[in-house]
Amino acid sequence: MIEDGDRIAVGVSGIDSLSVLWILRERLKWISVKYEIKPIYVDLGFDGDLTKIITDYLKSEVYDYKIITTDIGLKAHSPVNYKNPCFFCSRERRKKLFTLAKEMKCNKIAFGHHLEDINATLFLNILYGSSISTMLPRQDFFGGKLTIIRPFALVPKEQIQKLANFAGIPPIVNPCPSAQTSQRKQVDEFLNYFYKKDRRIRYNIFNAMQNINRDYLPRSSQITSNRLP
Repeated sequence: MIEDGDRIAVGVSGIDSLSVLWILRERLKWISVKYEIKPIYVDLGFDGDLTKIITDYLKSEVYDYKIITTDIGLKAHSPVNYKNPCFFCSRERRKKLFTLAKEMKCNKIAFGHHLEDINATLFLNILYGSSISTMLPRQDFFGGKLTIIRPFALVPKEQIQKLANFAGIPPIVNPCPSAQTSQRKQVDEFLNYFYKKDRRIRYNIFNAMQNINRDYLPRSSQITSNRLP
């Protein structure tokens, strides 16, 4: 996932990504692989203290960071995008990160997505995208010139929170007006019900994505040929 000489842009926005940033810097003290980390925060334009909290933290930890101010969040919640503000916001924020990473000569971008995020994305794509797919722990773009990595892909959220508490990462509240009503939030709440019943379920879902029995999945040709008149 990480190689000697990498320049890694870390897209920071909350506790998970700040925890990734902290652990990437911490592990440089005891591994032989050497790389650079460049935190990038894309301010989406919402009111609130989020930008100040993140800026103060990055300053206090003496990170070499970059902050860009945008109105992406406001545009995402305009009448033009009211049906799916999250899709617009995510797409535009990623474009900014890709552009900044290139300007900063970074060959990788690290995100803070964790195990539950990957599981939730699977269900979101099934429910709203009619596809079985999710985020990858590592994914190449532009012919391998840029790579997205998710170091916490196998880490449950509760462990990240413990790390954040240990590292002194400040509590952060998402200022997005859709944060508590989004499709992702609804899927998270649905899955959390099962996670609480059995801790193995979060890992079972993840492992199921690698244990696909195609003999017991319908094919489009079968569905078409057997369709009732």
